[in-house]
Amino acid sequence: MTPNPVASTALPYALHDFARISADDWRAAMRDGMAAQLAELDAVATDTSAPTVENVLDAWERSGQLLNRAVAGFWTLKEADTTDDLDAIEEEMSPKLAAHHDAILLDRRLYDRLVTLDARAAAGEVTLDEQAAWLLSEKLRDYRRLGVNLPEDEQATLRELNERIATLEARWSSVVVAGRNEAALHIEDASLLTGLTPEDLQAAEEAASRRGLAGWLLEVVNTTGQPLLDRLENRDVRRRLYEASVGRGLSGENDTRPLIVELARLRSQRAHVLGFAHHAEFVAGDGCAKTTEAVNEILHRVAGPAVRNAEREAAELQEALSAEHPGETLQPWDWQFYAERLRAARFSLDDEVLRPYLEFERVLADGVFAAATGLYGITFVRRTDLTGYTDECRVFEVHDTDGRPMALVVIDPYARPTKQGGAWMTSLVDQSELLDLLPVVTNNCNLVRPAPGRPTLMPWDSVITLFHEFGHDLHGLLSQVRYPSRSGTATPRDFVEYPSQVNEMWAWDPALIRSYARHYETGEPVPQEWVDTLQAARHAGQGYDATEIFGAMILDQVWHQTPLDELPSSPDEVEEFERRGLAAWGINVPLVPPRYRTTCFSHIWSGSYAAGYYSYLWSEVMDADTVAWFTENGGMTRANGDHFRATLLSKGSSVDVMESYRRFRGADPDVRHVLERRGLA
Repeated sequence: MTPNPVASTALPYALHDFARISADDWRAAMRDGMAAQLAELDAVATDTSAPTVENVLDAWERSGQLLNRAVAGFWTLKEADTTDDLDAIEEEMSPKLAAHHDAILLDRRLYDRLVTLDARAAAGEVTLDEQAAWLLSEKLRDYRRLGVNLPEDEQATLRELNERIATLEARWSSVVVAGRNEAALHIEDASLLTGLTPEDLQAAEEAASRRGLAGWLLEVVNTTGQPLLDRLENRDVRRRLYEASVGRGLSGENDTRPLIVELARLRSQRAHVLGFAHHAEFVAGDGCAKTTEAVNEILHRVAGPAVRNAEREAAELQEALSAEHPGETLQPWDWQFYAERLRAARFSLDDEVLRPYLEFERVLADGVFAAATGLYGITFVRRTDLTGYTDECRVFEVHDTDGRPMALVVIDPYARPTKQGGAWMTSLVDQSELLDLLPVVTNNCNLVRPAPGRPTLMPWDSVITLFHEFGHDLHGLLSQVRYPSRSGTATPRDFVEYPSQVNEMWAWDPALIRSYARHYETGEPVPQEWVDTLQAARHAGQGYDATEIFGAMILDQVWHQTPLDELPSSPDEVEEFERRGLAAWGINVPLVPPRYRTTCFSHIWSGSYAAGYYSYLWSEVMDADTVAWFTENGGMTRANGDHFRATLLSKGSSVDVMESYRRFRGADPDVRHVLERRGLA
């Protein structure tokens, strides 16, 4: 039998050989990987010798290597360049993977081996180092919170719920991308597109051409607000684009509401089976927050001031609108346009002036990579002999301070119809001393592809996003742990965004800006007065920004804290449920809708951030406190970077992440820094 190419680790760093892997290979590797892991863990469960670190924890962590490899490669490809075949495999395999995890986590024999090992350690019969002790405690906690002690009938119910939830989450991923593509706005009259840049128009023309249409196609991104609303001068086109965005998932073949209603109710039912009041309580207990009371307290603390700031901003924007359209009332599709105008007038600077100075290749090399070199001493070398999962990827080898090759990072910069919206990082290979594996990570953006021969010029927000996602990459690249399940970004959900948010600070570093922000034609650095203006404008529009992001966090909690008997039972109830839920929290602001409306909120309905979207704020508390530490200690220095790397970035979740934070900072995070940053103090 020909070996499955998914299993091949022949390429450097065990990089997947994507060009050789077919859709059927992914399916077979997942199927065979599950069978292999169950056999490997059966050997752990039936071992009659006394449990030790080697025959329980190490053997456990060595299991499932084919499955982990298949899942990591498949999901990376599926999110970045999906096909109908990959969509079908996701829907087929997701419930089977859920059943596989239940087969492990509800296996009493495995749990008993862990319990006995814990007892032997307590009795002094076995010595556990810090990483082994933490892994053991976390495995025991997972087993207990995920149902190992439930009666058999309730375990059977739990298995059914988990499989159905996984099926719906997989279905969501396909439907929401199709709905986003369907929502694109077709324009045939060029005069309606006044205000758009040549790059915008080129991208819209190419989007139309790909679908066999004449004219221009304004594609919709994953957020409620659309970047083109900053520039479109035609008010009616702005309205149509905005309504296309908020109308996603409300009708037709790509109506997401039936999925949402069933998912919310099933998650609530599962929480009750596991002994939790609701899904949000289940999630919070697995993170740094620990309780929904703690989550609610910080959200209540910031929501009111954010709304008041937004209301003050709205009054200014209304004046600007009235000057052009007397008697007209400010609408949601007007906000971004007039906010950008006011910002440009107030600070004499806008994105279109900055774009020629923000060429992607230079931002990447002289900004993102240079910051990592300045802080951690690592360097990056292009590997043209290696390819990623599409021919648009570029692969870089990472060298450590002594020149030793230590990792790969795969950069995938451009948007395409087959790609999920937004930006993200994935891990193709998790670093592990036990398995002698070096990390391979990806960095996925959705930049507009330029016309042939033209440079990729970035808006400032995309520069920040690139630094953010590379912060996730650094968390994976600098990992130095024993166990693969504890590597890199495998941390609690409300901690994982923290290192990435910290990395955003270096985009603002004055010396670094002078290096990476240079005119793509002349090489001249961006004028210093523009940098000063950019810094001064940094917190402009905080009312809008905070209200939309906190609104999404609260909307997530509304769906996942509401008792089962009060959740919608019909798709027709979804919009009113959203409105009432936000109003109850005092953040139902029609002019500033949540960053993600219910019907296109992939973070929570695809599963990964369900009841955990608050994580961005929770992580920002640590981020702002860390930025204060770097500032107090001299900023971008090797000494500071080495300390952050050694105490925190390298640790993954091999120890308690908050203990890592305290070792880095010398204290718990101080919330005042984030309140001051947000103008909420």
